[in-house]
Amino acid sequence: MRAAPTILHLDMDAFYASVEQASKPSLRGKAVIVGGLGPRGVVATASYEARRFGVHSAMPMAQARRLCPNGACLVPRFSLYREVSDIVMALLRELSPLVEPLSLDEAFVDLEAGGVAFDARGAREAGERLRADIRAATSLSGSVGLAGSKMLAKVASEEAKPAGLLLIEPGTERELLAPMSVRTLPGVGPATGEHLRRAGITTVGALAEAGEDELVRMIGRSHGVGLYRMALGVDDRPVVAERDAKSVSVEDTFDVDLHDRVRIRTEVQRLADRCVGRLRGSGHSGRTIVLKVRRFDFSTLTRSETLRGPTDDPGVVREAAARLLEGVDTMGGVRLLGVGVTGLADYTQEDLFAQAAATLAARGAGGPGDAPDGAEGAEGEAEPAESGGAARAAPADGSPGRAAEHGAAPETEAEAEAAAGRRWTPGNDVRHAVHGPGWVQGSGVGRVTVRFERPGSAPGRVRTFRVDDPELEAADPLSLVGEVEGEEEPGTA
Repeated sequence: MRAAPTILHLDMDAFYASVEQASKPSLRGKAVIVGGLGPRGVVATASYEARRFGVHSAMPMAQARRLCPNGACLVPRFSLYREVSDIVMALLRELSPLVEPLSLDEAFVDLEAGGVAFDARGAREAGERLRADIRAATSLSGSVGLAGSKMLAKVASEEAKPAGLLLIEPGTERELLAPMSVRTLPGVGPATGEHLRRAGITTVGALAEAGEDELVRMIGRSHGVGLYRMALGVDDRPVVAERDAKSVSVEDTFDVDLHDRVRIRTEVQRLADRCVGRLRGSGHSGRTIVLKVRRFDFSTLTRSETLRGPTDDPGVVREAAARLLEGVDTMGGVRLLGVGVTGLADYTQEDLFAQAAATLAARGAGGPGDAPDGAEGAEGEAEPAESGGAARAAPADGSPGRAAEHGAAPETEAEAEAAAGRRWTPGNDVRHAVHGPGWVQGSGVGRVTVRFERPGSAPGRVRTFRVDDPELEAADPLSLVGEVEGEEEPGTA
C-alpha cells in the first residue's frame, strides 16, 4: 500500500460499443449491442443506452434482442478495436514505463515510476490530462481510478463510470469499501458470493468483521487470507510492465450442431488458419497444439499434441489439429470448436535450423552428422518456405499473409468473413464502387441494406442492393483517426 494515490487504473467505457458508435455516426446516442448474432450468440458489450433496457455482457443475444428490440446488434470488429487500443496504450506509456494491460480496454499505470505524480494533486492532474488526451485522439471516453493499490484503483474506476474520475485518498479505504457488495472484490465470483451470502455476508464491511479465521474456515486458507486482506483495503501487488502471452486461440460456437464429419474437419482447418494468423500477428510461434470440442450435451473435450519445436506454420498446425480431431467422438453433434497454440516463443524451429547451419558453415563443417538436436526428420514434416509455411516472413503490418494454394489464413479480416460465408452480417464493413465505404445494416431474401457513412461524417444514406451485386464487396474497417483522402462524402454520389 502506498501513502499516495499514484496507481492509476483506466477502463474504457463500453469499449466495443463505443468504437462502433464512433465509427458509425448514425448510431451515436443509440442502443448498440456487440456480440454473436446467431441463436447461441452472447453479448460482448452494450452501450449505456442499451444497458438502460437491462442488456449486459455475457447475456444471450436472443434475450438482449427481446429486452432492447430497437437496438443495433452488430458483430465485433476486433482489428479496429486493437487499432484503437494501441492508441490508448501508447498514451498510457507516455505517462510511465510501468503499464500493465489487462485487456484491450483496461490497464494499470504506475505514475510514480514515470515521475508524473507523487501526491494526490499530481495524480488527479495526470488522470484528467489522460482522459482529455484519449478523447482528443479517439473521440472515446474512459473512466479513471486513482488509489494507493491496484485493487482500490480498479474499484475507483468502476465507481467513476461512465466517463469519470475517482481518487481514493489513503486512509479512507475501509470507509469506502464497507457498504459495497462482496462481488466488488477480485476473486469473488458467483459461487463464492453465493457461499458467503448463505453465511450472511453480503458486504465488504461484513467480510472484514467476520475475521480472517472465519473466512479461512469457510473458503480455505489461500483464498480466505487474501480475501480478508482485500476487505481491509490491503493490496501490495506491484504494477507489472510486461504480461507475456501464454497462449493464442480461436473458437466458434455454431448456430446449429454440426454432425457432418467432413464439415467438422473443414471448420477445424479454418480455425487452425485463423489461430496461426493471430499467432503471427503477435510475433510468436508455439509448440503445443490444442483442440477444443464442445459436444451436443455441453460436455467439453480438450486434446493436445506437443511438437518437436515451436512453429507458426499453418500446414503444421492444421495437420496437428486434424490428428487430434481423429481421436474425438463427434457422432452426437458438435456445438463449439476451438484451436489454440500454447508454449509460445518468439522464434520458430526453422529459425533454429538456420542458425545452426550458419554456425556450422562458419566452422567449415555442415555434414549430416552435425545437425542440431531435434532436427532429424524435419525435412519431411514442414512445408517448404514457398508454400506459405513458417519460413516465410509475416507481412510488416502483422497480418498473417497469403498462401492461397495451401489454404492459409486469409490476408484480411474482411476476407476471413467472406470465406466463412458471413459477408453481409450486420456491422460488417463494405465498399461500393459508386457510393464508397459503408456498413451492413441487415440482409435477407436476396437483398442487403447498407448505410454509407464513415468516422467523422454526418449520418449517411441507406441503400439496398442484391446480395450478389458485383459493385459491392467486403472491406476492412476505416480508422477512427484521420480522414480518408481522395474520396467524396458518402451518399453524395
